[in-house]
Amino acid sequence: MGLQRQRIHQLAAEIGFDLCGVARCEPLPDAAIYHQWVAAGMAGRMGYLTDHRGELRSDPRRLLDGAQSIVCVGKLYNGPEPHSTDFSSSELGWISRYAWGEDYHLVLGRLLDQLGQRMGTEHQWRRFVDTAPLLERSYARAAGLGWIGKNTCLINEGRGSWFFLGELLTTLQIEADAPAPDRCGTCRRCIDACPTAAIVPFGEWWTVDARHCISYQTIEVRGPIPEEARAGIGQHVFGCDICQDVCPWNRRAPDSRDAAFAPATTDLVAPPLERLAALSESEFRSIFRNTPVSRARYRGFLRNVCVAMGNAKQPRFRAILERLAASTEDEVVAQVARQAREPG
Repeated sequence: MGLQRQRIHQLAAEIGFDLCGVARCEPLPDAAIYHQWVAAGMAGRMGYLTDHRGELRSDPRRLLDGAQSIVCVGKLYNGPEPHSTDFSSSELGWISRYAWGEDYHLVLGRLLDQLGQRMGTEHQWRRFVDTAPLLERSYARAAGLGWIGKNTCLINEGRGSWFFLGELLTTLQIEADAPAPDRCGTCRRCIDACPTAAIVPFGEWWTVDARHCISYQTIEVRGPIPEEARAGIGQHVFGCDICQDVCPWNRRAPDSRDAAFAPATTDLVAPPLERLAALSESEFRSIFRNTPVSRARYRGFLRNVCVAMGNAKQPRFRAILERLAASTEDEVVAQVARQAREPG
């Protein structure tokens, strides 16, 4: 059993994963906490977290008949580029670091397929990358990959939190790894740095109220962003990295060795807002094809750019916002542009 677990670790490393651990495929106490979080309304409008799939998160064995183990993996996506907290220019926007390269669902999915195949033919398996009703951070913690920080990110003591997570459920019985100890201590840098106060007390720990999170507002919300939420978004046009940027455990976080996660174009790292506002729909699709940014869709992305321009309060952005406000092609973008152009 022990050698088998070590062999899984070895295979994962050979394939290209930076972290690997094994957890038992069984319900975790975290499921009850998850349901309390949903009941408190903190999932916002993310229906995929609150519909019938929410109940499936209580027991991973429902995802694969006969499943006994969960192989949890992590892959670094950090790079040498500056962090969002290093920029102060009011002319630049911010796209979350995880969205700079190829869509991680595709990258990790291919690697998990290799892992499942190399584990042999005498087992049934299914792989998941942020696409299934599975409490992936909870199982990654149980598998020893790290602990769940106050910002709800999985943090590894030696490598920080810039990781994509994936899971492979298998019918093999593999000895489980030991959970990692929590090392956040009394630190509250992520809590204090969050511009929208989205990290809130919850029971004996902390959680993220999605309704106040910049990532939720700029990615998940369809239609206009609530006016009261716009100021806190600052110049973020897709996602937010602040709570990871300020985390002490990320000070020495290594860079990814995978070129797939390097910025695909210069339009991804602190791009000029004026450049983003000028993108046509076809240009948007060309630039952000096969990156996570495409999830926001052209309408949502342009809406976010309008909010960022309004927050930047640059006089020369007014003409751009006037043009977008006069657009008859998309009323959502026009409405947000009209509101953003007004001096606050």
